Amino acid sequence: MNRMKILIINPNSDEGMTQQIRETAEMFASGQYEVECRGNPDAPRFIETYEDQVRTAPGMMSLVRENEDTCNAFIVACHCDPNLDALKEITERPVIGIGQASMSIAAMLGHRFSVVSTSAHSIPNKEALVHKYHLSGQLASVRAPSPGMESAPDEEKYLDAARRALAEDGAEVIVLGCAGMTGLDKRLQAQLGTPVLDGVVCALILASGLLFWGRTMKSS
Repeated sequence: MNRMKILIINPNSDEGMTQQIRETAEMFASGQYEVECRGNPDAPRFIETYEDQVRTAPGMMSLVRENEDTCNAFIVACHCDPNLDALKEITERPVIGIGQASMSIAAMLGHRFSVVSTSAHSIPNKEALVHKYHLSGQLASVRAPSPGMESAPDEEKYLDAARRALAEDGAEVIVLGCAGMTGLDKRLQAQLGTPVLDGVVCALILASGLLFWGRTMKSS
């Protein structure tokens, strides 16, 4: 493989979300390396529970095994990083989760960060993930849209949650806590005046960086 290729796995079966992720990835890569985005047709349409995560595992593992010879790295495009450890176990290629990538980069950009989640139900899951990655000391909060804003446009309700995190929790960096929020980062950042991180972009930064570093090491 001469040209680097990164496979982005959307663990759920939502084709619209897969397309959104693909568009963000292709725009960010800008032809410097190849990106492919694949969904998981037999998985739930949205990953909200631990049971949902388990149901995504067979398809995700098959995608890694089927593409290991043609791809240099894999990205798990779900902020709860489902089955990330299992995928790392079955391949020697780098496997990056957008949750770990975005929160790790957030910890480098400010003293404290907040994760904006899609719903209050997922807050404990996000907090457990932060603890797993040893970032609890830098977590300001996990914020979900306020009650009564369920029917508001996505950008409006996530902007409101981010503003509350900055004003009330002392956050200095905002992490978008769902792959479905991809593409909102620049618009929210312009209104908030603080870094807003898209997990898909963060994972590509780390995956491509690891691959470029690996090639440099081999050639030195």
